Formats: sequence, structure tokens, C-alpha cells
Amino acid sequence: MTGQIIKALSGFYYVDAGKGQPVPCRGRGRLRHQKATPLVGDRVEISRLDDGTGMVEAILPRKNQFRRPMVANIDQMVIVASGAIPVTDPFLIDRMSAMAEWKGCEGLICFNKCDLERAEDLVSLYRGAGFPTLQVSAETGDGISDLAAAITGKVSAFTGNSGVGKSSILNALQPGFGLQVGEVSEKLGRGRHTTRHVELFPVAGGFVADTPGFSSFDVEQMEAIPKEALASAFREFAPYMDLCRFQGCAHVKEKGCAVREAVAEGKIALSRHKSYIRLYEQAREIPDWEISKN
Repeated sequence: MTGQIIKALSGFYYVDAGKGQPVPCRGRGRLRHQKATPLVGDRVEISRLDDGTGMVEAILPRKNQFRRPMVANIDQMVIVASGAIPVTDPFLIDRMSAMAEWKGCEGLICFNKCDLERAEDLVSLYRGAGFPTLQVSAETGDGISDLAAAITGKVSAFTGNSGVGKSSILNALQPGFGLQVGEVSEKLGRGRHTTRHVELFPVAGGFVADTPGFSSFDVEQMEAIPKEALASAFREFAPYMDLCRFQGCAHVKEKGCAVREAVAEGKIALSRHKSYIRLYEQAREIPDWEISKN
């Protein structure tokens, strides 16, 4: 049978096969020989043993995988931001949305605290760039049903700068979510372990990848996007990238750059292009060997 790994702990992979309780499984020895390590989020083939446990026989093809945290097959990255204190720097949104694009998952922009500040200008900017963008309030419940609908049937990861209310939103979506994660964190001995255990928790008809006791999907801990792939991670650049005068255009300061012309004409937001240049300059400083290990 097939299922999805929702937790990996102490040598066991807990597989949701859609038949009640997750099946605790060990990995077949041949997986080690193939240098294939199952990850939380993996779709796998398993066999059942007489004692109710199972064996992971094969790992099905992944749509994506992340190194920090170690998780696979994320459908959607929910980028939680705020127009109220603490105000989110748009560069952080752009960096995370580019990461989502590069990894092949949807980037959903979610502005929390809309009861205090609706951030209409930023909402308009990201909708104009082609991102699904929501305004919610974990405090009042405004927009939470729309967010619940957006994560139903998907594996989502929530990220955002400190203080924007990620935990509050998750508790609004799934009352008791914080208690559930806290219980896992307590069992693991939060503060005594260096391994950041990642788990898929059921939330609003989908799954949310979270790391009890830590900030999951911390942008500073994620892989770097190679500079050659960066322009493709800005989705609104796509209609113009093949129209540049010179092949291999970096879209930074080159003459005849169609992307820069689109920025000048207001077809691409200036702030988005500035974020691209900032990320491009950062990527130039990363050694090739470090990029290749990602």
C-alpha cells in the first residue's frame, strides 16, 4: 500500500495510509544501499507485518525537498506577513516567495492583523504579481475561513518574521494546535536536542509541516537560490525574459533588458525588482561548492 510519512522519530517512519492510525515503519536495508533516506512528507510504498508495523519498501518520486528542515513534497508555502507592528519587510516576502517558486510549490501571501492594518498597497502589489493573497485576523477570525479553504487537501508550510502571528493563525485554524505541538515538543525534551524534529500535523483538512519548539522554515536557514535560476523564481518576469537584447541577460543593469523596461513602464513593481537585485548580488557571493550541495 502507499501512504505519506507524517513523522520520523527514533528510527521509525510513521506513515499515514488513510486507514486510521499511522503505521510505524522501518526502512528496508536496500534504501540505505541506494543512499535513499525517507523524509517527512515522502509518499512511500509500504508492506504490513503481522505485528501491525510495516516496512518502507520504496520512496515515490518527490515534487520537491528542503534541507532545513528536512521535509519533502510541500504543496504550498504560506508566507505570513503583517502591515501592523511588527511590519514585515517586503524583501522577506520576496525572498520566501522566490524560494517557493524555485522549489516548485505555491506561494500564498497571508497578511495577518488586518483588524489593525489591512496593508492594501502590499496586497495589491502581490496580487498584481500573480500571488494568491489573503487578509486575515487571528484575533477576530476575519478571513480565517478563506485560509482554511486554501490549505484544505494540501501539505502547507507556514513561515514569516517573528511576531506576525503564525502560531495564532494556526490555533485559529485548528483550536488546540499549539497544545498538540507543545506536547510533542515536551516529549522530545525541547532545549536538550539539537535535531529539529519535523512533523506533518492535520489542520483544516490538510497537513501543516511544523517543527515543535523551533521556528520552522526560517528563511535564514534555507538553501540559497543559484543566481542563474533566480529570475525564473520571480513569476512576473516570465513574459519579458526572452525579449531581452542579449542572451544570458542578468536583468540587473544591462542595456536592452526587457525586464528593466517592464519595471520602468510599471508592469513590474519596482520593489520586486529591487528585491531581485539584492538576492542576485547575495547569490553572486556564494561559492559554487556551497550551491552544489543544496
